[in-house]
Amino acid sequence: MLPILFGNKNVFTILMFLFVNGKGYGSQLQRAFKIPLTPIQKAFLRLEKAGIVMSEFEGKNKIFQFNPHYPLIQEIENLLKKAFTLLSPQEQLQYTVVKIQDDIQEASEIILLRFWQKLNKVKKLNVVAKTKNKNGITHKGIGDVVVTKESDDSLIFNEKGNWLGNHSQTISFSNVFRWILNLEQKTIAIEHLRRGLQYPIFLIHLSPISSLKLSSVNAHLCEKDTYFGQLLLDQYGLHLNWRAIGPNKNEEIDYYYI
Repeated sequence: MLPILFGNKNVFTILMFLFVNGKGYGSQLQRAFKIPLTPIQKAFLRLEKAGIVMSEFEGKNKIFQFNPHYPLIQEIENLLKKAFTLLSPQEQLQYTVVKIQDDIQEASEIILLRFWQKLNKVKKLNVVAKTKNKNGITHKGIGDVVVTKESDDSLIFNEKGNWLGNHSQTISFSNVFRWILNLEQKTIAIEHLRRGLQYPIFLIHLSPISSLKLSSVNAHLCEKDTYFGQLLLDQYGLHLNWRAIGPNKNEEIDYYYI
């Protein structure tokens, strides 16, 4: 039904991909959905001409994202959120799984070890939690991270801090995560340990998609909510971006580990 409402299937695919991932480009969708590149490029141009999306160049790639100034952008995102929750788990994964290219796959062990070295050195945390709707609320927090080395391929992050803002009293937060390196599977896994070390809650597997980025191998499905993310490495530290979409949820959380 929704592809008809949006004009054609390619337009719907582009809008849903941008809603889920924030930004994207033609050849990325071509690989993910096995669609000829020319119709995708034409659909992008139609959407840009209509003012629904905007673009900028990152290197040689023309990157598209929603135009926040488009008058009906909130209504479009609400419709896409509803449509996403109606997709099957397999269809949802199609929008969240990023394929690993052969050249990156060959260098994945080196890339993972580079990330692992950074994770070992983390001491501080900045977090930004955003509710992505018309009356969206943004919370910012800072905290300390105590890293405990369980083994050469397992780290425990004990995170404690405070949310910032004009609060009459301090609002604190705390989390415990386990990071697991698996060079054979070429992944780093994250587990939430809110129930204790013996009862981990699996969150996600991350694998290299570039020399400076790990992305979800698959999405984590919790009841009707879908979670996925990516981990980026820069000169300052690590940036873990989480996305959560569900019937009553449209959130993005950014962890900046220093």
